[in-house]
Amino acid sequence: MSSKLNRTLWIICGCISLLSTILTHLTQAAREVILLDSKAQQTELEWVSFPPDGWEEISGVDENYIPIRTYQVCRVMEPNQNNWLRTNWIARGNAQRIFVEVKFTLRDCNSIPGVLGTCKETFNLYYFESDSDAGWDIKESQYLKIDTIAADESFTQGDLGERVMKLNTEVREIGPLSKKGFYLAFQDVGACIALVSVRVYYKKCWSIVENLAVFPDTVTGSEFSSLVEVRGTCVSDAEEETENPPKMHCSAEGEWLVPIGKCICKAGFQQKGDECEACEPGFYKSSSQDHRCARCPAHSHAAREGSSWCECEDGYYRALTDPPSVSCTRPPSAPQNLIYNINQTTVSLEWSPPADTGGRDDVTYRIMCKQCSWEQGECVPCGSSIGFMPQQSGLADTYVTVVDLLAHANYTFEVEAVNGVSDLSRTQRLFAAVSITTSQAGKM
Repeated sequence: MSSKLNRTLWIICGCISLLSTILTHLTQAAREVILLDSKAQQTELEWVSFPPDGWEEISGVDENYIPIRTYQVCRVMEPNQNNWLRTNWIARGNAQRIFVEVKFTLRDCNSIPGVLGTCKETFNLYYFESDSDAGWDIKESQYLKIDTIAADESFTQGDLGERVMKLNTEVREIGPLSKKGFYLAFQDVGACIALVSVRVYYKKCWSIVENLAVFPDTVTGSEFSSLVEVRGTCVSDAEEETENPPKMHCSAEGEWLVPIGKCICKAGFQQKGDECEACEPGFYKSSSQDHRCARCPAHSHAAREGSSWCECEDGYYRALTDPPSVSCTRPPSAPQNLIYNINQTTVSLEWSPPADTGGRDDVTYRIMCKQCSWEQGECVPCGSSIGFMPQQSGLADTYVTVVDLLAHANYTFEVEAVNGVSDLSRTQRLFAAVSITTSQAGKM
């Protein structure tokens, strides 16, 4: 009877090729790190079986005729079975929580004649932690029970005739683990089982780029409900948003949760996908708070990539208070149509705005007064004794009155239009000028 049942299990394993879609290695690559996959190993597994006549390693082939290794046991005729099968030592890496996926078939005891009371339909799963390989001995007392595994579906002799394999898949979790590695053990207590595959893995959140921040591979926490907080590192040419650093949480299922905070591209760079690219020549970005590179404003240029500002053309300037986004400008031309009116020692000057304001709207006017001699025509700046009404410089209006001039004196007045970049210019001043001679001073 035992040899017949063993042949039955061999037939079951041979049916694997007909159900390849079920047994395909379904790794969720985005979340799982495989520590052990018996189906992927083509050579003998060489796990430890105790007693030696219990679990048996057998070979099968998949649909591509690639060998796979499985274990079976079917000692259902004798009572009080205690057959152990132990894996080789498994290094856990950085994992604290381990998942064990077992795919197996199990024979329905009612379909086996003469085994009433001795046949079982469950097996037990154990584990044992250690910092190194413990050798070949199995000490049952060292192992901690994970669970008793029962089949959702068991097969009968009729299923074999129809070449139907009822494959069961069970996943169990162990942890938190603290030592460098562990063993898994399967205890048979009298069932007819074939272990088709055993897969051991842990979950982690794989490295991603989110909101211009790199979040590294992160192993999930030790508890099912735990969240591992991870702070991201900005990609090249990006920086953290002020008081809002990039963070994400790695869930127990190996999924990144909704990000908090972000990185932004530095000045001179703009976002393109998950990277920051340099602004092209002729474009600029003055601040990380700006989203996109902008074309250089009028009368300016950026000769290189990654510019945070645009340089003004020759003859054009940008005031210290001008933001990088405004056009470069130049000093205004001279005022137009300057006229005067003399009343003894008082002169009134009026003029029209300049034809060219230099591209600015902050034009004001300032007056230069010079007193000139009769003989040689030499001129010197007027002293502080004269007055300007309303003022000498910063005039918004196009007129001024000059008082307290000397009687019978020659004066030259220069009226200059200025704007925010006039003092930056290295070119000659542009002004309108008029020369006058005062008459006799008025009576006291």
